[in-house]
Amino acid sequence: MNMGVACDYAGKTLAFHVDQGSNSNYIAFVIEFEEGDGDLAGVGLMETGSLKTTSNNEQVITAEWRKMQQSWGAVWKLDAGGELQPPLSIRLTSQYSEQTLVAKNVIPVGWKPGATYRSLVNFL
Repeated sequence: MNMGVACDYAGKTLAFHVDQGSNSNYIAFVIEFEEGDGDLAGVGLMETGSLKTTSNNEQVITAEWRKMQQSWGAVWKLDAGGELQPPLSIRLTSQYSEQTLVAKNVIPVGWKPGATYRSLVNFL
């Protein structure tokens, strides 16, 4: 758990700085300019659509929130177990207010390790 203090990034939107070690099967990022109470209860990632095979051997496109793990500090990671299907949406849940924000399609097709992607949202 990141025991931070409330931050004042008034007017700035959330940004996600993708870790250099990220690849098509694993992603980690630092969440920058997080406003509000400073602590997150959880972070989720949703791919645009993943091809899944059902028990009837039918292939369907699914989109679901996958829970990310906090690596350290403001770094969150996901070992996808397969190739990620961007664009990627990120959902953040504040620990104390339980407010949830979604940065829809914030990490684009063709994303690169080391790049920073800005959202249009932030906690109030």
